[in-house]
Amino acid sequence: MKRGFKTNAERIASEVRNELDLNEDARLEPLELAEHLAIPVLNLGELSRVVPRNSFAQYFVAADPDSFSAVTIFRGYKRLIVHNESHHPNRQASNLTHEVSHSLLEHEPTPVVSDDGQRYWNAEVEEEANWLGAALLVPREGALSMAKADCTVAEIAAHYGVSESLARWRISQTGVAQQVQRWRQYRRN
Repeated sequence: MKRGFKTNAERIASEVRNELDLNEDARLEPLELAEHLAIPVLNLGELSRVVPRNSFAQYFVAADPDSFSAVTIFRGYKRLIVHNESHHPNRQASNLTHEVSHSLLEHEPTPVVSDDGQRYWNAEVEEEANWLGAALLVPREGALSMAKADCTVAEIAAHYGVSESLARWRISQTGVAQQVQRWRQYRRN
């Protein structure tokens, strides 16, 4: 990631949460965020009803439901997010905020597949969307406050509606774990 990106992403997440009147202890609802940004969201079942002979939706609903998470479809400046409703709600939250993060970061739309038929993948862009999506879902200050109150990773994850692995990743990557450890040592002395 570019130098300063993580700090900027944390700032963006804080600003977006403020726009939604959410403090660092509040759970962000990804569908409300998408609605706030005027980005329509359809799940695969809804897509199948809107476009009845859509082989994309039919394949991922029936044949391989676990391999598709979400995608943002562009038409000019308009966006539409399609997501897989068969995933666990915590994963859906992560999938949706990831896709919204692409929009917030103004990532350029790309084709799904490259000229050689391979899935188009820009690792840096995806990593940026992962970081911002996680920052939106699990604010650093909220996780820090809960960790200082002796909440477990499972409790923090449940509070924010995310997987334990995402909560653990945020706690580790943002330095919350180290800060809490130093804070506890200081209190003991």
